[in-house]
Amino acid sequence: MRDISVFGRYTYLVTEILWGAVAAVLLRRANACRKAAVTILALYPIAYVWDRYTLAVGVFDIKLRTGIDVAGIPLEEHLFMAVVPGLVIGIHETIFGGADGAETTA
Repeated sequence: MRDISVFGRYTYLVTEILWGAVAAVLLRRANACRKAAVTILALYPIAYVWDRYTLAVGVFDIKLRTGIDVAGIPLEEHLFMAVVPGLVIGIHETIFGGADGAETTA
């Protein structure tokens, strides 16, 4: 696998920005930005507690990050908690969402 650490301590941040841009394009194309925002807001508190715990007990050791912590966790993790559900909803709505927002069968 190719070495992606070319961005040094900004590697995780750049990754989140790139995938976040993909998510934003898909969400906008599928007209699902509001749906994603509501979902992200609902999931964020759970993801924050989970992330804070897993980092505290040493499940993850994130080396390629900026070193900026916000509310006890890396800045990049906050972005991750928005990018992942946004990307999932963007892909789902692009594949299954109807023109009127109602689901259609494939």
